Amino acid sequence: MAFELHEPAPDLVCSARGCRAGAAHALLWNNPRLHTPERRKTWLACGEHLDHLSAHLQVRGFLREVEAVSATAPLAAQRTA
Repeated sequence: MAFELHEPAPDLVCSARGCRAGAAHALLWNNPRLHTPERRKTWLACGEHLDHLSAHLQVRGFLREVEAVSATAPLAAQRTA
């Protein structure tokens, strides 16, 4: 599922510490010790931080999917926190 935005929303910024760049990717993850298998939490990543944030989640076994941020519904309406 991708999200298309007509204008970049100011709240769709990269989740990397200190980064204020617009998000291009949604990293969907969960912690199997805490969350049910269908639950997804979301981190956002700019192109520069995609590999770093993905690796951080992957090494812990948390990363489930990576999706592009560019479709019709706002990301906040589609994710579970």
